[in-house]
Amino acid sequence: MSAHILLVEDNTDYVENLKEIFEELGHEVRSVHTCAGAREVGKGWLQVALVDLKLPDGDGTALARQLKDDNPDCEVILLTGHASVESAAEAVRAGVWAYLIKPCAVPDLLATLDKATRHVHAQQEKRELARRAQVAEKLAAVGTLTAGLSHEIRNPLNAAVLQLSVLERRVRKLEHTQQGPLLEPLTLVRDEIRRLEHIVQDFLQFARPLQLAVKPTALGPLLQKVVAFIITDADRRQVGLEADTSQASTIAGDADQLRQVFMNLLLNAFDAVKEGGRVRLSCEAHPDAIAVHVDDDGPGVPAEHADRIFEPFFTTKSKGSGLGLPITHAIVSQHGGTLKVTKAPLGGARFTVTLPRATER
Repeated sequence: MSAHILLVEDNTDYVENLKEIFEELGHEVRSVHTCAGAREVGKGWLQVALVDLKLPDGDGTALARQLKDDNPDCEVILLTGHASVESAAEAVRAGVWAYLIKPCAVPDLLATLDKATRHVHAQQEKRELARRAQVAEKLAAVGTLTAGLSHEIRNPLNAAVLQLSVLERRVRKLEHTQQGPLLEPLTLVRDEIRRLEHIVQDFLQFARPLQLAVKPTALGPLLQKVVAFIITDADRRQVGLEADTSQASTIAGDADQLRQVFMNLLLNAFDAVKEGGRVRLSCEAHPDAIAVHVDDDGPGVPAEHADRIFEPFFTTKSKGSGLGLPITHAIVSQHGGTLKVTKAPLGGARFTVTLPRATER
């Protein structure tokens, strides 16, 4: 079981040895030699920290408390070459996972690391289950709300659209010079009604997901069609759109629903970047799955929002229902896949959709 490991140690040789051992086991490892560096590098990232008791700018025990404050699910293994009853007691009060004496035998260190890693993953899974339960409760509320209001909302909307069309036809019968000042507000009203219709449709789709029509689907051509359809929008916004689907293969999925998934993610990326920004779509092949990355060079997703962006109604935009990403997440989950957000190599956000390959019969 792999983990994000932070080594906080000022002995360069010792760090390099541990880093090599841990990376060979599949862990992602970062190293620093100060308390300040540890808090900066580890915040929102680390799962297990190996911390030396004595550091150039502070005490490892105090740092353990700070790291756990910054990363509530992480565990800290404290290492020292000068153990004492007092320091061990202080380590226990700080909530460290283990207190090891250097030089520590590699098997003992790896066993301790493995137990800490499993505990961290168990805690994260527990929190994810709680989050899913919360989402399920909101979904039930949305379903009840939608059933009661969709009919009541759509009827006046349809009536408004009809009367707007009648008014527009009458305006177009006027002199050409008189039409402009009247057509402009009509266009604005039509756009706002269309936005309301989209919001109602989002409610309906989220509350009552469509049944998937799953069949073997060539992911590469599907993604290329999405890019071809959306490239005009990218040009209009002056956003550079790159696409590499060379590693895509066949998955089991509903082509129409998956097109909506990748359209939503690309449009979100366009919204996130500034004029002249970059958005990149790429595929990564795994033995049993295909990962599709949508990267941008925008501001990224703040750490405090990363756990909430897939919740119904949560949005950082001034407009919108807050259901776009939850709908996308629901569709991916229906396919037996996952949708995650991390930091992109371009500097902004990376949304990764992982879908299982189609099974051979």
